[in-house]
Amino acid sequence: MKKIRWGIISTGKIAHVFAEALKYADNSELVAIGSRNINTAKQFSQEFNVPHYYSSYEELVKDNDVDVVYIGTPHNLHCENTLMALENNKHVLCEKPFGVNGKEVRKMIAKAKEKNLFLMEALWSRFLPNIIKTKELLEAGEIGKVRLLTAYFAFKSHQGLEHRQFNMDLCGGSLLDIGIYNVFYSLFMLGKPVDFKAAAGLGVTGSDNSCSITFKYSGDTLAVTHSSFMADTPIIAEIHGETGKIFLEDKYFCPGNIKIIRYTGKEVFIPIEIKGNGYNYEADEVVKCIQDGKIQSDKMSWDNSLELIDMLDAIRKECGIIYPKHDD
Repeated sequence: MKKIRWGIISTGKIAHVFAEALKYADNSELVAIGSRNINTAKQFSQEFNVPHYYSSYEELVKDNDVDVVYIGTPHNLHCENTLMALENNKHVLCEKPFGVNGKEVRKMIAKAKEKNLFLMEALWSRFLPNIIKTKELLEAGEIGKVRLLTAYFAFKSHQGLEHRQFNMDLCGGSLLDIGIYNVFYSLFMLGKPVDFKAAAGLGVTGSDNSCSITFKYSGDTLAVTHSSFMADTPIIAEIHGETGKIFLEDKYFCPGNIKIIRYTGKEVFIPIEIKGNGYNYEADEVVKCIQDGKIQSDKMSWDNSLELIDMLDAIRKECGIIYPKHDD
């Protein structure tokens, strides 16, 4: 099949991770890199043997050799960069969070519909074999009815207040940066809750340095999650059922193995094979969808992204988290 030609916007850490992943993705070829600095673009192109490099994002999206653009810029630029790429007739894979609020996400989806172009949120965990297998185990009743899900993603940040983790002009805070994985995991495994409670520890910039969320489901089932830039904790997820629990090892949102621990004391270890660094699985989904003529993925659909961002908006509202340049 004809290879799908990728362009990457940004030369930051996540762009490097995705470029490395494309080496393992099916029918994919990295042909262009765009940066706001020509020197970093050139360095990136040399590191990954990319034929075209540009000193602006605008130049990249106008490259006729590019079929699809991966957007790895900071959160506050996702909507703007996505709309620019779509306007220039490029398919888009945009790093999570899709937009920083529901209004932005709906604007992005509307443009993709108008242009009849593929658009997907790059939430890589959705496509990882260990996450997919965990969902299959739950649906097969491997641990019976789920009673409690817990997920923790926290680390001690040593960045300054101007860094994107704390800078509210860049839509900083733990919720959108790392807490999004906890929220996604809960929604993917258990569905939409009937109610929720949330609390955040706001820092001097107004960013949520820590955020705790409890989702209530029918009956007595709960999902309890924490995200924080203030403490180093194990980054693990456990799903407790009537007959045992499913444990995802540190770091749970990454490729890894699965352990089932029965309440009888028996443990079942499920090794999970992985190809590449794991980001290649979402790239494979994009390529397959484009080749099949789809403008959205069935696995990470626009409705899935809307459910996620609407939940994140509701959590922010309850916690008093405001992005001055984006929230009305």
